[in-house]
Amino acid sequence: MTTKKRPRMSFDSAIVDVWRRELGQLSSRNFANRLAASEDLVLRLDVLRKLDRHRGCVNTVCFNAFGDVLVSGSDDRKIILWDWESGRVKLSFHSGHANNVFQAKMMPYSEDQSIVTCAADGQVRHAQIRESGVETKLLAEHEGRVHKLAIEPGSPYIFYTCGEDGLVQHIDLRTERATRLLTCQPLLRHSFFRNLHLNAITIDPRNPNLFAVGGSDTFARVYDIRKYKWNGSSEFGQPADFFCPSHLVGDKSVGITGLAYSSQSELLVSYNDEFIYLFTKDIGLGSNPSISSQVSESSDVGGLTTDNIWESSFSNAEDNIKAAPQSYKGHRNSETVKGVNFFGPKCEYVVSGSDCGRIFIWNKKGGKLVRVMEADKDVVNCVETHPHATVLASSGIENDIKMWVPKPIDKAILPANIQKLTQLGPSQPLVKLELPVQEAILKIDATVNFVLTLDPKVIMTTTVLLLMIIIVAILVGYRVLGFDYDMTTPKSGGWMHRMVSPEDLMLQLISFPRQRTDSENNRNLFSDRSDLLQLLLTFDTNSDDGSADDSDTAVVAEDCPS
Repeated sequence: MTTKKRPRMSFDSAIVDVWRRELGQLSSRNFANRLAASEDLVLRLDVLRKLDRHRGCVNTVCFNAFGDVLVSGSDDRKIILWDWESGRVKLSFHSGHANNVFQAKMMPYSEDQSIVTCAADGQVRHAQIRESGVETKLLAEHEGRVHKLAIEPGSPYIFYTCGEDGLVQHIDLRTERATRLLTCQPLLRHSFFRNLHLNAITIDPRNPNLFAVGGSDTFARVYDIRKYKWNGSSEFGQPADFFCPSHLVGDKSVGITGLAYSSQSELLVSYNDEFIYLFTKDIGLGSNPSISSQVSESSDVGGLTTDNIWESSFSNAEDNIKAAPQSYKGHRNSETVKGVNFFGPKCEYVVSGSDCGRIFIWNKKGGKLVRVMEADKDVVNCVETHPHATVLASSGIENDIKMWVPKPIDKAILPANIQKLTQLGPSQPLVKLELPVQEAILKIDATVNFVLTLDPKVIMTTTVLLLMIIIVAILVGYRVLGFDYDMTTPKSGGWMHRMVSPEDLMLQLISFPRQRTDSENNRNLFSDRSDLLQLLLTFDTNSDDGSADDSDTAVVAEDCPS
């Protein structure tokens, strides 16, 4: 007679865990880990204090190995070391960078005296804290911004950097020498970028020989430093593995903004205008995705377009994907280069900032959204986790840093419309505008495309008609697109292009016919037509019968829960 094995009970209650620990059934270490990973604590996270000393957007926050000191860097180019529990500034100094600091980290086993930084000026610098003061030194340079650096686990000397020039560098503080490992290139060359713009780099904590990079395409590339020949005798450009969701293979409109490795060697990848995905080691594309065609985009092969060639090139790569990665949905990642991170003693949670100014926390297993927290009036870019406690540090467009700890408050609940957001597909836009605004945008866009395709002689004869169309569009959407939401000014730290106002667009269209023919009188003509435009806009304002302020159409943003 066979008997069924009694299922093992799961004790999630903290009271039961305390009882088991006292009876010796649960070690102190396991008790601490279970408590730190408790969803009950996550639901009680609240702001302990705000660390407010920077004079610009805080782009980076990082704990030291013990977790008692927090280092931050900002658009003000300063580095600040905080005693975050008391809110006291331990040290503040200028980084030596000429532009926004994007990342600052303390080297392990250096008694918090060695800090490496990278910035928008393309420099990688080393700051050494001495009794006489702080000395900063230039270690390496990139051609373009340097968003991230990665420190080799357990090493007080070695770290890696990646930049928008596609270059990955290996730096050893003992020699103060940078070694150029590789320049990352797209799998298929196209006319826009010769090199891949890299935004993120991370190192596998269980195998420090492996590091992953991600940038302006959909593939996360993993390299093995053991394959590099330090005498330069061989090329080190072939990744050991590629990772990409099957539906994003060949999607040239999506890129990677953040990467993170878990303690189990799982790779977390955050995409702009898409979701976050978790890859295990066995679901990659391999070291050489099957590229069935090496034809350049400029050639004509059987009537295939560039998109056809791209799709056919990776048809086998899609088949090689063994399983779908876990996805995490609900946040919005469009305006800035956002990071992503694990949370918990055994990486039980996934955390990310969002364009709506909130922090999102998911269960790693299953992807269930657990918590949404208000953290910034604009955008949350960084969410850093404490090395061994249930503590978070967050920063964004605002000038302060918020420290999050569990408090004896009621458990938080998710916003009412959160289920609607998490069910949206990757191709569905999260930001929705009301119909008049959409019509205005379409009219302006169609007009610009139409003008650019016309012959100059035809443009001369149709200028009046085009002006009438533009004026109609402005009557509908001028104030909505213009200045209620300050959309003409790019957000600090963002990577989006500046949005041209309707007024600037009209001035360009008015002066367009003369740009190719009469360069001498162009300046005076542009000034005269600018006066004409102001007269038209004044006439529009005066003809509203005083009802413009009451009839303005509002922009409804549903990109995040209210």
